[in-house]
Amino acid sequence: MSTKRPKSTTTTSKGKDKKADESSAGSVAGSGHPNDIFPLTLTSATQELFGCRCDEDVTGDNPYKILRKEDIVQDMRMRAAVSDFSPVKQLVLDYPEDELLLGYDRDFIYGSSFYLVLTADAKERHLKPVVALGVEVALEREPSEVFAAQKTFEPQPWISLGSEQEIEEESVTDSRPRLKYRISRVRREFGAPIFFSDRNAMETKDGFLECTPYQDKNFSLKQMERHTGVQTIPNLKSSSTQTQWTYPRSMCMQYEPREFSEEEKENCLQSENLKNFVNSVASRFEIAIQQNEIMDVFFDDWKALSEEDSGYGRKADPHLKEYQSFTDLHFSKEKTISNINWHPTINGVIAVAVTERLSFEDRINGSTKLLLNPSLILFWSFSDPINPQLLLECPDDVFSFEFCPSDPNIIVGGCMNGQVVLWDISTYVEQLQGTRTSGGKNIAANTNALQGFEDKQENETPVVRYCAVSGIENGHKAPITDIQWLPGTFEVSRMGVPMENRNGICVQIVTCAPDCCVMFWDIRAPRVLQTMADQRKQKVEEKPLENPHGVPNTFKHLDLTWKPLIRVSLPKIDTSGEYSPLKISLRDNTCDNHTGSNADRAHLNAERSEVAPEYALLRVPSARQLKPLEDICTKLYAGTEDGELVYTDWKLEKDNDSGRLFSAKPSHRFIIHDGQVNTVRRSPFFKDIILTVGGWTFAIWKEGVMNGPIIQSSCSQKKCTVGYWSQSRPAVFFIGKEDGNIDVWDLLEKTHEPSQTQNITATQITCIKPWIVSSKQHLLAVSDHLGTLHILEIPWTLRSPSSNEKLSMSKYFEKEVDRLVYFEKRREMRAKEKKDSEAEELRKKTEPIIPEKQVEQILEEALKEYEDYLSLETVILKEMGLLPDTDKVDI
Repeated sequence: MSTKRPKSTTTTSKGKDKKADESSAGSVAGSGHPNDIFPLTLTSATQELFGCRCDEDVTGDNPYKILRKEDIVQDMRMRAAVSDFSPVKQLVLDYPEDELLLGYDRDFIYGSSFYLVLTADAKERHLKPVVALGVEVALEREPSEVFAAQKTFEPQPWISLGSEQEIEEESVTDSRPRLKYRISRVRREFGAPIFFSDRNAMETKDGFLECTPYQDKNFSLKQMERHTGVQTIPNLKSSSTQTQWTYPRSMCMQYEPREFSEEEKENCLQSENLKNFVNSVASRFEIAIQQNEIMDVFFDDWKALSEEDSGYGRKADPHLKEYQSFTDLHFSKEKTISNINWHPTINGVIAVAVTERLSFEDRINGSTKLLLNPSLILFWSFSDPINPQLLLECPDDVFSFEFCPSDPNIIVGGCMNGQVVLWDISTYVEQLQGTRTSGGKNIAANTNALQGFEDKQENETPVVRYCAVSGIENGHKAPITDIQWLPGTFEVSRMGVPMENRNGICVQIVTCAPDCCVMFWDIRAPRVLQTMADQRKQKVEEKPLENPHGVPNTFKHLDLTWKPLIRVSLPKIDTSGEYSPLKISLRDNTCDNHTGSNADRAHLNAERSEVAPEYALLRVPSARQLKPLEDICTKLYAGTEDGELVYTDWKLEKDNDSGRLFSAKPSHRFIIHDGQVNTVRRSPFFKDIILTVGGWTFAIWKEGVMNGPIIQSSCSQKKCTVGYWSQSRPAVFFIGKEDGNIDVWDLLEKTHEPSQTQNITATQITCIKPWIVSSKQHLLAVSDHLGTLHILEIPWTLRSPSSNEKLSMSKYFEKEVDRLVYFEKRREMRAKEKKDSEAEELRKKTEPIIPEKQVEQILEEALKEYEDYLSLETVILKEMGLLPDTDKVDI
């Protein structure tokens, strides 16, 4: 007889057992336990007496114990009502057999730890193996009868309610193979002696890199919603106790010093120990007092390093300070500043170009009125913030102008009507130098000068007329938006090929306009005009023409006959039409990237003026006499009015059939900005790093990397109007906004947002131009739409570079390039995977559909699977000992 407790009380053997199970089930549902058992609680003494100790004599695997009826009756006689069997006294006496079955209820299914079986049938049912009984009944039947009697369940289609998606979202899977690193060491290095030495972090490459902490707003966000998985658990209760505070009481405490008595004080002062101590420390005490008199021992020298620039613009102040502002009620009234430039050699002098604040329709309607208000370029000096020092007369509003790097007295400008203008201010240099400032401090502090400023009238400001202007029919058909000087290291032939420049001075100009072309201009006289000039010298009887305006004859040979040397168009890559450039940037255009002080630039220009000939004497040489230069890059970046950045070559190609020169299509085109590009400027420290600003974003590019920008900003709330690099720090640049704010970006401090934002004016900012006065004073010129020029002083933190800042920025740009290349590879891989998956889906759709199986085949396969199951079940039962080996079962 097996004593194992069956897992289920439900059998399929006989109808009698079924009835007993049904009655048991009904009683359980009604009273909590079947009628044929009685729950008992046995004390430890009773368990010891009858040998049914919990988890020792009876366990969960062996829960039954046979008790003799005589022993139970004897226990009830000896202990009477104290006996644990007294509640079932009458049921025990009426039990027909001599042995009763006691069951161990470990899980308290019936409410107590034990239960007593009250009937013989229930005792037989608990002790008889249910599984073996069910197998005997099943083996008595034929397999066909069992299968026929059994109902075949039809599979139902599975309906998804979204649970698999939640499981997939909550699960953590590896998106890529895990990285494996192997670190090895040479065996001979184990146990080798270690030597430590000091080194200077400034002298060693990558020896020191400062990472300043800052508060990142992206990691201090307020959590508004959170997705969390919840699992139900039993209720938990926690309780604690603490001393109860009955009622407060007012209490106070006072400390009093404990003092020696007079006798103790006298004994202490007269003691030998005190005398010896005073004698031993007297010399050291005197030295300490003398040092305190000589120097302050509590002075922090390290903290004092930041107090080098005391007072105005000290290191502790990181904001831009208003230094001076310029505006004119007559010349700048109802006008805006389109461009600004610092004088290259005269300190404290800045030139601004003012234009009318009119739309295109208003400009056409008021064309006659514009003639009464001539377009001007104003020269301002720090010595006189009220009156301009010089006025340059223009044929039309000037949008861009530049000082010549070789001769600061030569100025070129681009007008709104497409003409190119040249000025020569050599006659007025002494006047500008007489009112200049030194280091930003006014040196014209004498009384006569101050009285002259008060009495000076507007008509006393000298007006300089332009020396030469290009013909309207030969220039641009749209306003000239950008103009630059080619460096004096080379010049360009009519084919666009870089040639050697024997004079070493700047003689050519590059202009661009929205008329879809870039033009190269040469300011030297052509050889044909030189021959005509020689013929005129022979006519002695002819008198020279009078010059009523006092205009210098430097560029007289170009006036109204000036034509562009090269006309480079920008055809679109994919479609017909051309790009409309607004700003350009040449690889070797280093004329505006000055990083030294004014004294260095003045000395350099003085050396050039000593060896360079006058511009009036220069003539265009023959292209056959010049040597082509192979190391000059002929590529340029152009920002368009549609927000595109175009990378093209300015060299012209020759058609083999017609022999005509034409411009090749650009090699690359990028659509990054959501508005017209207003800035394309190279870094003064990295010639291959370009900053572009347009619309509501800005981007930083690396020449040669054609996958896209290495840094791209997010869309700002206000439109970006202009941008400019810092002239002393490689990681800093300034971005002007339409709301009058300036964003100062420091890539070493933050790359996702500006390090600081400062409001300068109430209207949009039009131009930004930094300038280095000295090592301790850097200025930033900012102009607005209302015609006011603001001069700001750059603080120490934005003008003094950190140690190895250029090297750190170079490595940062290299990392961004690697990130961009990796991103492109991942994009290509994902595109390939998507293409392969779509091809696989298409292949599956085109495969022939396999016909479904017949009903007879399905039933035959199911019957075979059931027969295999019965065979496997018989084998398992025999191995478990539940089915004798002598039984013969026919499958």
